[in-house]
Amino acid sequence: MANKPLNTELLDRAIIFAVRAHSGTERRGKGYPYIVHPMEAMEIVATMTADQELLAAAALHDTVEDTEVTVEQLRAEFGERIASLVAEESDVMPEGMTEEASWHQRKQAAIDRLSKASHDAKMVALGDKLSNMRAIARDYAELGDALWNRFHAKDPKDHEWHYRGLADALRELSDTFAYQEFERLINQVFTHGTD
Repeated sequence: MANKPLNTELLDRAIIFAVRAHSGTERRGKGYPYIVHPMEAMEIVATMTADQELLAAAALHDTVEDTEVTVEQLRAEFGERIASLVAEESDVMPEGMTEEASWHQRKQAAIDRLSKASHDAKMVALGDKLSNMRAIARDYAELGDALWNRFHAKDPKDHEWHYRGLADALRELSDTFAYQEFERLINQVFTHGTD
């Protein structure tokens, strides 16, 4: 009996939309196209679910935060569920504040939002956060503490606070391989020089 082909039409459209939205942009300080990150986030989410809408939301998760795309555009193109998942994952810039000045406030808001988020939204967020943590672990191994100069917050203790807060907010996913890798990388990076 032949396997039934997987319907990936929605996911295919989301990937193409994300590629176009992030076209010409670079992952901060990396020298490679930004789209690599949402594709990795999507791959991580695929280790937890085959739900095409969740995979699409992972592919699209940075379009509202980092491009000109709006939640309304996502809603019109992909429906309410995907638009809401992306909105839950998007930082909101406080009025009249710089990225640097608002860093702690935005990160606390994200932790608070994730703590109350649905299981589905937490899976999308874990895809994003684990992808970020993998990049930090790789770069930290290469650059050491010079890595933190790349960010709006320069103190590694701020990043440790942020990532440990995210891990607490996402703890309901602790039985997944993705969460276990996330926690392991946090401990690996933030046990260096923080004693």
